[in-house]
Amino acid sequence: MDFLRTLAASILCLTFVGWFLDRLRLPKSRGLPLPPGPKGYPIVGNLFDLPTHKAWLTFDCMFKTYGDMVYLNILGQSFLILGNPKVIGDLFELRSKIYSDRICSLMLFEFMGWDYNFALLPYSSGWRDRRRAFQNLFHQNKVDRYIPAQLKSIRTFVRNLMDSPDELNTWIHSSTSLSIMEIIYGLKTELGDQFVDNATKAINSLNEAAIPGKYLVDFFPMMKYIPNWFPGAGWKRLARYWRDINSDMRLKPFNFVKNQMEQGNVTPSICRTFIEDLPDSASPDRTMKEDIAIDVCAVSLLGAAESSLSVARAFFMAMVLYPEVQKKAQAELDRVLDGRLPEPDNDSSLPYIHAMVKETLRWQPVTPLALPHMATDADEYNGYYIPKGTLVIGNGWTLMHDPEVYKDPEDYNPDRFLKDGKLDDSVRDPSHQENENPTFVQLK
Repeated sequence: MDFLRTLAASILCLTFVGWFLDRLRLPKSRGLPLPPGPKGYPIVGNLFDLPTHKAWLTFDCMFKTYGDMVYLNILGQSFLILGNPKVIGDLFELRSKIYSDRICSLMLFEFMGWDYNFALLPYSSGWRDRRRAFQNLFHQNKVDRYIPAQLKSIRTFVRNLMDSPDELNTWIHSSTSLSIMEIIYGLKTELGDQFVDNATKAINSLNEAAIPGKYLVDFFPMMKYIPNWFPGAGWKRLARYWRDINSDMRLKPFNFVKNQMEQGNVTPSICRTFIEDLPDSASPDRTMKEDIAIDVCAVSLLGAAESSLSVARAFFMAMVLYPEVQKKAQAELDRVLDGRLPEPDNDSSLPYIHAMVKETLRWQPVTPLALPHMATDADEYNGYYIPKGTLVIGNGWTLMHDPEVYKDPEDYNPDRFLKDGKLDDSVRDPSHQENENPTFVQLK
């Protein structure tokens, strides 16, 4: 027992010393004030101000007190939360050279194995190669090829919902997950299949661990040397479990398709196309190219599954809470389609339905809190000093619920996107995407 107490005290002391020395290296403020924010405590700073659940709502309240830029300091790490589109554009676009980098999270990368997810990675040649491959797959002129699988899945969803309406959540999950698995891997999996289960668990683990400040190892790197059996090291055991799930989600579907192709038995898919385009096994680029293919397929699965599930659930919640909107939508469908199911080319003739898509994305945004960017150099903005290494986060929820842009933002009101029965292009589009067809099809 004495040994454990001594060991614990030693680890804590070394951790604090490492933290203190790191703080000494912080740059000076050039005589400028830091952006406004809640007053913190000695050493821990704003640790108790950092929310661990629905952080976007807490930050939205902070903006009302401190303005569009809120500064927090947690155990020496600077955070800057942004709630204004002009500020976000100025920093992330006009000053992208400073604010394009990503945080290197020990919990996410070293312990959970998310170092393949290029949406989280700092800028590098590997990030660039994966992003290029991803953009090539989902370019506007290529997304139409994925619509047949979506339509097939949606029609199955409608039949299932009519037969068992009480199982709505189950049918939403199966419809979105299975269509995505077919598009990416060519797999016609059933709900509960290991591949779908792994993807769902991986998404949940990422959402849990990506909350800024959730795990102290990101503030005290020396904690990574704490033994797994040590009291208080439950986070390491949890991370190991998540890492195994993450690895299975990344590798097993790809290897399954690869083995099926070797047997001459596989359906068309994004994964198959990647494998067919790989260089010969003797090529020195083979391993690198295969890693890119594996990573892009896995990240595509994660991103599509999470966004589709979120939007679909928000849509049905809105239909329950706002029956008058549902009646108007049904009237437009009956008038235009005469009993048929909608197709993607009906988009222009269904303005109210299109407005519902926009309003769903605004009312319950898929990403209410953006992934953190890291300032690679000290900066000055609007008379405030932004230290090097600051994690800068855009609060999407605030932008989508700005009463100066969207009247009564808490209400679900598709009419805000319409003028004289047509879509009003002057209203800020919440999708921020060039092509909304996949979402349009999925919602209907």
